[in-house]
Amino acid sequence: MMDGSFDPLKLENQLCFPLYACAREVVKRYKPFLDAIDLTYTQYVTMMVLWEKPVITSKEIGEKLRLDSGTLTPVLKKLAEKGLVTRCRSEDDERNLTVALTDEGRALRGKALDIPGRVGACIPLSAEDAAALYDILYRLLGML
Repeated sequence: MMDGSFDPLKLENQLCFPLYACAREVVKRYKPFLDAIDLTYTQYVTMMVLWEKPVITSKEIGEKLRLDSGTLTPVLKKLAEKGLVTRCRSEDDERNLTVALTDEGRALRGKALDIPGRVGACIPLSAEDAAALYDILYRLLGML
């Protein structure tokens, strides 16, 4: 603005932009480690859900990851093609898709164990700042 007042459309005045840009930068740090185990970031977080709960519905995965079925369905298909999961319709209700971890999917967890630490080493935040950011982001997610 010419008069020096606050401009609500100025990029540097947006909270959403640094969140978006940082998220993209952090995901970029994952890429070389995920390439080594042949996963995309979305496939990786999907596998993380399955490593916690080896049999789960696709709806539950979508809720945990905040992904709609249009985004999640191709991810689950690709993971099934790689032999990491199986997908089957519920006998009780065909609308429900159950996703189960395979032995190969379980074994992949061991190859992924060092990824969080390796990525963490690429992000220049103190442990205190990382914990504070984690708390703020999860608090915000809980409110949205």
